[in-house]
Amino acid sequence: MTINRHDALGLSDADVLEIYRTMLLARKVDERMWLLNRSGKIPFVISCQGQEAAQVGASFALNRQKDYVAPYYRDLGVVLAFGMTAKDLMLSAFAKAEDPNSAGRQMPGHFGQKKNRIITGSSPVTTQIPHAVGVALAGKMEKQDFVSFVTLGEGSSNQGDFHEGLNFAGVHKLPVITMVENNKYAISVPFEKQIASENVSIRAKSYGMFGETIDGTDPLAVYAAIKQARERALNGEGPSLIEAITDRFTAHSSDDDDRTYREKEEVEEAKKKDSIITFANYLRELDVLTNEIEQEFNREIDSIVNEATDYAENAPYAAPEDALKHVYEEM
Repeated sequence: MTINRHDALGLSDADVLEIYRTMLLARKVDERMWLLNRSGKIPFVISCQGQEAAQVGASFALNRQKDYVAPYYRDLGVVLAFGMTAKDLMLSAFAKAEDPNSAGRQMPGHFGQKKNRIITGSSPVTTQIPHAVGVALAGKMEKQDFVSFVTLGEGSSNQGDFHEGLNFAGVHKLPVITMVENNKYAISVPFEKQIASENVSIRAKSYGMFGETIDGTDPLAVYAAIKQARERALNGEGPSLIEAITDRFTAHSSDDDDRTYREKEEVEEAKKKDSIITFANYLRELDVLTNEIEQEFNREIDSIVNEATDYAENAPYAAPEDALKHVYEEM
């Protein structure tokens, strides 16, 4: 008998169905982008496949009308949960003028949307942490009741921005939640060759903050951890470092060949824990997800992805004369 875990977390059946639907939307958008890349229609993909549970579970634990998020380049699940649309993401993938992230100026994965409090990301990895810490500092100074939430891969946790940002957040007890999506590879470098400590969350003690390592393939476990971190932050108890252990089903990006550094069997083993399947099974066993609902989700999402693809492919590129817009002062 499957225990109803989501009810104990204060999540309704409608809530967990929406979590599943958002995970499924992220997966289908991502899969479509790979097809577009391989057919030569878009230049680059950096994938969320295998990490949807961590991204969406965390997002649903936040206040998506008040909190700020500084996502890293894989976070399709986060930005979709915070209000970006499949059309927004496809416009970015095709580098079209209507791309809300950068008007087609940046590579895909450089998210930013002011109306949904998605903080614009920069190309150097980990620079989003000082950005998120700065937003949290502003919120504390203005006595506002929001948190900032920032994500990164475990490879990025070895950069200077990580240590400087978390140290500052710890010293000033800022309402910022840092979630490391540990997919076990920093591009081609496995975890044991990049980090000497047993995990990433153990570093939290050095910064005077709460830290824990959780199962990033379980959206409910991630939801619980981020919800508690948010409550601590709003209660003035300072920041948290959450490490979500997850898997990366694809190569690092569409420009990478992961067959050169990991075995096919390793990826196949990881896919046995695919959260899209395991979370659907949990919902089915509780009769929350029926065949009819699942079929409707698939029909709806397929239609959304098809429409977004067609729209973005046919949308206009930016005008050549706009190349210097927002770069130099305009008289």
